[in-house]
Formats: sequence, structure tokens, C-alpha cells
Amino acid sequence: MNPSIRIGTLVGGHDAVRVIPQMLQHGFESFNLTFWQSTGNLDLAETAKRVRDIVDEQGITISAVSVFGNPLTGTGDNADTLASWERVIDHAQLFGADIVSGFTGRLTNQPINESIPRFKEVFGELARRAADRGVRIAFENCDMGGTWQTGDWNIAHNPTAWEMMFNAVPDENVGLEWEPCHQMVSLIDPIPQLRKWAPKVFHVHGKDATIAWDIVKEHGVHGPHEFVWHRTPGFGDSNWADIITILRQNGYQGTIDIEGWHDPVYRDELEMTGQVHALNYLKHCRGGSFVPNPV
Repeated sequence: MNPSIRIGTLVGGHDAVRVIPQMLQHGFESFNLTFWQSTGNLDLAETAKRVRDIVDEQGITISAVSVFGNPLTGTGDNADTLASWERVIDHAQLFGADIVSGFTGRLTNQPINESIPRFKEVFGELARRAADRGVRIAFENCDMGGTWQTGDWNIAHNPTAWEMMFNAVPDENVGLEWEPCHQMVSLIDPIPQLRKWAPKVFHVHGKDATIAWDIVKEHGVHGPHEFVWHRTPGFGDSNWADIITILRQNGYQGTIDIEGWHDPVYRDELEMTGQVHALNYLKHCRGGSFVPNPV
């Protein structure tokens, strides 16, 4: 068995059948399929079959299927988000995935603690549904511009919130979809955080950040000057060899899927240039390709 952590990338679920064949040549080893707020009218069973026809022959995995919306409110554009979570959980195994991920949602413009009872109600039930189907739930750690006091999308961006969430829904199949970037945006050091929380990390997104400490020291974080940028791995501040080491030390056997389309430099016509660089960089950080020991 090859124990290497696979390195892949995110692909929109609606575009997967069209896009994945164009990306196989680059050497991605996994794909995380994503949906924004709703799976819409997409036939998930048929899409799963067509995706598996593409990836299985290449030995590529579908690591996770994700729904990014607010399943706690069910209002506006999020009216179908909770139902989409249910559909994706029901179909995840058809894709060969055992992880469904996304935002927790939150009660709009309320403090995080006010959202915990509704979170417990919604995800307590989803966790049971997922467990019955051999699926794990992983929460993306993006703040989506929210704070502890207010926000529209997600409560799972702070370790204090994680403690509250996992106390409310203590199921073993509920964990995190973690990346260093979203913690660095809040000036949290991701390395000691990962050491503490690694057992709860089910899925990793490959996204980094660059912090301009000179701007922070001169202007703070509430001034007019931007002080942090999302980066593609290999261009940011994090040492991913350290991140992968910590993951391995904690028995992580999942994937790191690059979350592109955020880098301020490697974007537009340079998007795939940056992503393929990140792919090769992360493969290097894991120690290269797997080499079996002599018998």
C-alpha cells in the first residue's frame, strides 16, 4: 500500500466532467468536488458515474464533496443548502468519497454562541445520517468576513468555536477541513494549532497566506492597508513540510487539495501555472513519490 498523502485540487461539481479530463496531464492525485450553496438540478448519481469513469482508470480519488452555504437559516440563496447537504451525504460513496464538507452556517449577524443550539439541531441529525452511510463531515475553517460577534456564513473559524461545536455534536465522524491560510488571516499561528487539533482534521485544503508584519506593526489590522493575502502553497509563509510532518505524526491518511483562484499574483492566465507549482511543491514537501523499502 502506498502511504503517501495524495495531492489534488478543487473542482466545481457542475464542471467536473468537463474539467477533470483537461487536468489529468498535470499529475493531480485527487479532486475535491465543490458546490456553492446548492447542487441545483444536477443528477448526482449520473455525475458520480461519469466522474468515476474518468478517474478510476487513472488511480485518482475523489477526496470529498463539498457544499458551501448556510444550512442553518434556509433563507434566500441558502434555501436549498441543507437539502443539498443531505443529497451529497446520500451520494458521497457513489463518488468514492467518504467526506462531505462545507460551512457550518450561522444565525445571521448573531454571535457564534447564539448559533450553537441551531448547529446542534442541524448537524446532530446530519452526523447521524452521515454515519449510517460511512461518511464523515468536515467543516471548512474560513471566516467569510465574519467575526465572533457577527457574520453570515460560518462559525467554524476559531478554535474556541471548535470546542463549542464538538461539545454540542460529539460524534466521532464530525471534524475539520483545515488549512493554514484562514488561521493566518486572523494572525493565528497555524503550526501549534495543527499539533493540537490534528486528530480532528479529516481533510486539508492547500491554501497558504502571506502576512505583511511591517504593515501590521505600523498600521494595525483595522486601517486602510491590506496586511494579509491568500496564497497558493509554495508562494506563502507556511512550511508545508512541517504541516505534512504533523499530519503524518497523527496518522493522517487523507489528501491535501489545492484551493486555487485566490492568489493575487498567480491568477487569471497564471492560475494553472501557480496550481501546478503548488502541486509539485507539496509533493516535494511530503518527501516526493513513495519508494518501497527493500524486502
